[in-house]
Amino acid sequence: MNAATSMRWGAFRSLATAFRTATRPGTPGVGARLTSLPRLVRATIRGEYVGTTRRRLLGIVGALLYVVSPIDLVPELLLPFLGLGDDALVIGWIAASLINETESFLTWERERDGTVRGEVIS
Repeated sequence: MNAATSMRWGAFRSLATAFRTATRPGTPGVGARLTSLPRLVRATIRGEYVGTTRRRLLGIVGALLYVVSPIDLVPELLLPFLGLGDDALVIGWIAASLINETESFLTWERERDGTVRGEVIS
């Protein structure tokens, strides 16, 4: 199996795993995940949520910019299969990262909202 085929299958497996995770019964839907992203970013920047880092969020934004950018490490015009393969790999990583990050964040929000804040007086 050549490198391009291997990359495409790896990206496909990553997307399939992310999709299975996002569509499990009892997990938040795509809409809930998308609407949680601004809260996730805000809570991470403020230091309230420690489940991810600013660096990881910047990495996801950088990967998104890489995919939509006309500048590419492996240009599709010169090497069509490898060029599309690297984009597919990055898209798979973005999808998996966003699903994992939003899953953890939404769990954290539910647990935080269920916690009563205050002092214990004995």
